[in-house]
Amino acid sequence: MLVLARGGLYPEGSGCAKGCVMTLPTLRASDHLHDVRYEIRGNLARRADELERAGFEIIKLNIGNPGAFGFRMPETMRRAIVENLHNAEPYCHQKGIFPAREAVVMQQQDRGVMDVSADDVFIGNGVSELIMMCMRALLNPADEVLVPCPDYPLWTASVTIHGGKAVHYQCRPEANFEPNIDELASQITDKTRAIVVINPNNPTGAVYSEQTLRAIARLAEKHHLVMFADEIYDEMLYEGAKYVPLATLVKDTLCATFSGLSKVYRACGLRVGWVSFSGERTHAKEYLAAVELLASLRLCANVPGQWAVQTALGGYQSIFELTAPGGRLYESRAVLLDAVARSKYLSVVAPAGSMYAFIRVDSKLIPDFDDQQFALRLLEERHVLVAPGSSFNVPYVDHFRTTLLPDAKMMAKVFDRIEATLDDMAREKAAQ
Repeated sequence: MLVLARGGLYPEGSGCAKGCVMTLPTLRASDHLHDVRYEIRGNLARRADELERAGFEIIKLNIGNPGAFGFRMPETMRRAIVENLHNAEPYCHQKGIFPAREAVVMQQQDRGVMDVSADDVFIGNGVSELIMMCMRALLNPADEVLVPCPDYPLWTASVTIHGGKAVHYQCRPEANFEPNIDELASQITDKTRAIVVINPNNPTGAVYSEQTLRAIARLAEKHHLVMFADEIYDEMLYEGAKYVPLATLVKDTLCATFSGLSKVYRACGLRVGWVSFSGERTHAKEYLAAVELLASLRLCANVPGQWAVQTALGGYQSIFELTAPGGRLYESRAVLLDAVARSKYLSVVAPAGSMYAFIRVDSKLIPDFDDQQFALRLLEERHVLVAPGSSFNVPYVDHFRTTLLPDAKMMAKVFDRIEATLDDMAREKAAQ
């Protein structure tokens, strides 16, 4: 307990009676946050900031932030924002401006999702806000949501913070990080409300087969579950990988498809995402009204950035140049795969999509390897920040995630530093 006195705060009983005016109880965080984690921007990231303030140059590979590595959004998007600034001063409709929502509809229809109108689309301040809104509208205490393991940790957090229980279905490295459908089915209970699918996947880079997606869709339909499809990396694909929109396979239950401008269009700072609802909706009117209520309570999403949506989705798709041979993302991925192949310690399931690789360290060569300790040491000694694999709600501690955002030259430097750190750790273990 602290006591407020003239000149500052003092421990209770420290002799500050003269001039003491009141005591302050400890200001505690909400119980809703007890099991909520987001370690991608946790203690390691805070330590990286401290090192930067001390003058060190840190290569930050913990988060998918294209602009920090020199990627730019298409110029046409910037022009669309600037030319429509005069339209961006008032609040817009709680679901978003019509041209942006209609552009999402046209994209969905081009992909074969024909049962979507502008009324079925909500624009948000990034996908993150929409995930939270959709979970808040759905969940009651003790409700369960099936979430992939590994997952993007916001999904687990969004379930937990709203009183639900995240039930993780395993996507194992030996299965190329695709789920086992029989295992997934066995985890469905009378408390299950929804299934989350992240495809292309963050953190693993997996791109699910149509067979897998179709099987998940049938489970959702059979048990009347909401299907949440996180597809923000939809066009970020390598070496012929095929992305199948989950909404094309879900007909007899509600499907929510999430995407946005942050990744494919390299415009994280605009904070523009969307969710489009398709599939069976007659049974979901109350739920969709709740989503709209939550959208109304926050008035509207960032308006200037919404004016870039129509231009982005309807314009030239420059992402294909970046992911094709010779493109920057493709070449950085190639350097990463070559470095892992040459490493004494590392292995990886080659990412078929997204902007990440989920890399395994051979714990036989470095006994008692711990991903958190490794990540901290790599940061402190060689100034590279990666995300420990355990940040993604996995039960093992022998993985880490890195982005594909550095250029090829920097990527090679990063893996030289990773290998040197692992060499040091292996020597120390051998000497014990």
